[in-house]
Amino acid sequence: MSEERRGLVKSVKDSIVSTVKGAGEITDAVVDTVSGSLVNAVKRTGAMGAALTAAISEVVRGAVHGVAEIGADIGSAAKGVVIGVLRGTKEVGGEALDAVSATAAAVVKSTAEVGGDLGSAAKGAIEGAIAGAKALGLSAEEAASAAATGALKAAGEIGSAATVQVRNAVTGTIAGVKVVLKEPFRSEKEK
Repeated sequence: MSEERRGLVKSVKDSIVSTVKGAGEITDAVVDTVSGSLVNAVKRTGAMGAALTAAISEVVRGAVHGVAEIGADIGSAAKGVVIGVLRGTKEVGGEALDAVSATAAAVVKSTAEVGGDLGSAAKGAIEGAIAGAKALGLSAEEAASAAATGALKAAGEIGSAATVQVRNAVTGTIAGVKVVLKEPFRSEKEK
């Protein structure tokens, strides 16, 4: 990881730690920190496409590591992370559904790094996708599906136990929206 990217992770982590300790309300603190950090990173580098996805990943990683450091609920933080990324993505003109999927994947991977509850993190990411989509006038169903698909893809890269945990957490109805997983994640036994 480049020095600049490592600096972004540390900056977001430190900001989360100080903001949450000061505010006490994790979701709003994470939304504001993540949104601002993503917008600043994109404006500084001009990142779009794959570079935007990398910036999202680093911002999310810093947020999850900060939340874990202070012992706050990763599920609530995951919700705030996705809302923050959606707001930041809208401000810089990125593709919202791609950002949701990348964010949910980064939430799951970062949660695994800190030994957190992957199911709670994945569900929180979907709740954030739904809330963020509604606030921005996007389809809540499409956002929920993108988040679930991204979370499940990341879990598949971690291992079979992670896949089962995330699949169980994201299947069904979350925040009043039926979550539909995309096809590539069915195992050979299910086909």
